[in-house]
Amino acid sequence: MSSVLFDVPGPRARMRHRAYAVIGIAALVAAVGFVVLRFAESGQFEGSKWDWLQYEKVQLDLLSALGNTLKAFAAGAVLALLFGAVFAAGQLSDHAVFRVPSMAVVEFFRAVPLVVLIFVFHYGVSLGAPFYSVVLGLTLYNGSVLAEVFRAGVLSLPRGQSEAAYALGMRKTQVMNLVLLPQAVRAMLPAIISQLVVLLKDTALGFLITYEELLYYARYLGSIFEFGRPLVPVTIVVAAVYIVMCLLLTWLAKTLEKRNRRSKKVIEAKTPQAAEDVVAASV
Repeated sequence: MSSVLFDVPGPRARMRHRAYAVIGIAALVAAVGFVVLRFAESGQFEGSKWDWLQYEKVQLDLLSALGNTLKAFAAGAVLALLFGAVFAAGQLSDHAVFRVPSMAVVEFFRAVPLVVLIFVFHYGVSLGAPFYSVVLGLTLYNGSVLAEVFRAGVLSLPRGQSEAAYALGMRKTQVMNLVLLPQAVRAMLPAIISQLVVLLKDTALGFLITYEELLYYARYLGSIFEFGRPLVPVTIVVAAVYIVMCLLLTWLAKTLEKRNRRSKKVIEAKTPQAAEDVVAASV
């Protein structure tokens, strides 16, 4: 038996793939072990380097910085999703007056680096608090990427979905908002969550304009001479926090995907019975 794209690997190919996997895992473990060894040799795991964790003031400030990171992420994520949905609908419009400007806006903000957008809004436009510059930059850049994700999701749907909606008398906007976009979001959920993970990590760019988020406070904390300038320990803690937040987003995506699959199975199981009921009623 063979699949569409490639043949099913045979015994030798499976053995070769297992060997590659073992070699890759061994290389990864060796690299991590080398880094840990170098940290140990330079005294990064000594107790004096981690004393800063015992201070209540440091703990509260760290939580406050984490709250600023989550606040920027939440605002940027909501606005980016709205931006992506609106401009995806604009790109799919039948009217050039909406389609062309939407395509131009999406392509422009998708091409400009995020750090440039943040600098322009903070130093050029002068929006005031760094929070607004960070959120606006995250919204425009990630929203333009999400617009392409939504557009691809809508175009991947069968044409029968929109044709059936038009047959029921729905308008273009109703078809897009009530029929196509909800299905596109479910179909492209892994890509959407992946972009939200990127957005979460991009909040760290706020430290460049003195936005007091997690990385900004970590940089300040790692430079305090009284604590022995624990830059590496602070970096390890902050990296662990980011990893946990990204894993939570990934877990959320998997949970939503499993729930979506279960709902599809329920619908498919009920559809034949509903068809039989309709036939029996007509007889």
